[in-house]
Amino acid sequence: MPSPFPGMDPYLEGYLWPDVHNALANKIRQQLVPLLRPRYTARLEIYLVEDTAPEEEVGILYPDVELLKRGSSKQSSLPIAEVTATDGRAVQLTPAPLTLPVLSPIEVRIATVEIRDTVNNTLVTCIEILSLNKREPGLTAYRQKRQRLYQSNVHLVEIDLLRRGTRSFNHPRLPDTAYLVTVTRAQLGVIEIWPINLQDSLPTVPVPLRSPDADVPLALSEAVAVIYDEAAYDLSIDYRQPPPKPALTEADSAWMNALLAPLRTEP
Repeated sequence: MPSPFPGMDPYLEGYLWPDVHNALANKIRQQLVPLLRPRYTARLEIYLVEDTAPEEEVGILYPDVELLKRGSSKQSSLPIAEVTATDGRAVQLTPAPLTLPVLSPIEVRIATVEIRDTVNNTLVTCIEILSLNKREPGLTAYRQKRQRLYQSNVHLVEIDLLRRGTRSFNHPRLPDTAYLVTVTRAQLGVIEIWPINLQDSLPTVPVPLRSPDADVPLALSEAVAVIYDEAAYDLSIDYRQPPPKPALTEADSAWMNALLAPLRTEP
């Protein structure tokens, strides 16, 4: 069953997102390699990050951690202890009313797509699917990476399919939309922007290469539709429930409810 949404499916933004991120990176590579050869190739760069998930992220991305946290949040059953003060008096300690487990950082594998020339293996274009780098501590490090890529004459394609988090750059004319795709061409001084609303189909965007080679197209709508089908995400989504946070606007919520009405009336 295909996704009922014409573009990005907001129900993929929850605990399924790590799988979506990696599947999308791999599908982008599969789509681009035939268009790039023989002068270029696409490689998946996998790096490991520690996610110190903030309170609002726990349970959205990592439901097992949320279950652990809830199961371990209980009233303290420790016995009342006494200690001896310096003057010899017995002092009764107040027991902690609540105990919680120490949540260790969660190790997450992040995939990015790198386009390299096949002669010198030089990085030409980086395709980033934004995820943990939309919030701290990853946001600052990612903004520094963006600057390094630009200074190193590397093109950057950023695919932001998460409604939560902070954009990687600020501009007074940047539209307030659910999703965003940008292309920053090396040393050109401008950013090409594709604002995407919940009701919109995902665009086909250019992936720049070295001059004089022409851009190659990246069909995001096709890529997301294929991974949705290949992974059978519909079997893991209950469209009768609201999508992961943040909450939709009233207009988007009304549109979504009308869209999903047939699915929600099925037995």
